[in-house]
Amino acid sequence: MAQFRLQGSKVLAVDLTGDAVKAKNGSMVAYEGDMNFKKMTGGGDGLRGMVTRRLTGEQMEVMEVKGHGTCYFADRATEINLVSLRGETLHVEASNLLAADAGLRTGTTFTGLRGASQGNGLFTTTVEGTGQAAIMSDGTAVVLRVTPSTPLQVDPGAYIAHTGRLKQHFQSGVNFRTFIGEGSGEAFQIRFEGEGLVYVQPSERTTFGGDV
Repeated sequence: MAQFRLQGSKVLAVDLTGDAVKAKNGSMVAYEGDMNFKKMTGGGDGLRGMVTRRLTGEQMEVMEVKGHGTCYFADRATEINLVSLRGETLHVEASNLLAADAGLRTGTTFTGLRGASQGNGLFTTTVEGTGQAAIMSDGTAVVLRVTPSTPLQVDPGAYIAHTGRLKQHFQSGVNFRTFIGEGSGEAFQIRFEGEGLVYVQPSERTTFGGDV
């Protein structure tokens, strides 16, 4: 299995011994050893993933890297966070997924209106199985725990990913921008309930409702 490790906070090093890793197309910045690169069609496994992404307009250009040695990945000097999966499912915005062990299954899942942030349509990317994945954040990500007694509200523009048994509810609400008069249109929040972890970045993307 490929071994993921960080070189600083903005470069991912993946050690390969004949195995493979899937990564965002164009994110390789250097490599040592003997590597083969292959562009993959669509971000999900199989025809369903390809068709779903085409219908929703979600863009996730992926390449497969296989060989012996070490490959280094980075994207726009964003911060990189490692996620270890043990039979779980990682839900992540397509633009925030940098790399995943080739043994992990990738696909799409319906998430309702929240998935429309960043123009990704109504679906988000799923990564499931046992192995490691690397996700990106604009600034150092904060990992927040959700329990049955402590639900969590998140700005959709700051949401990156989540794991665990969580239910999402998309609801209207207010945030800091509303109070200082910089919001455009109605503010929205994602409410997470259940048991799991939510990854949040300290900056906001533009979503379908404007800067929320």
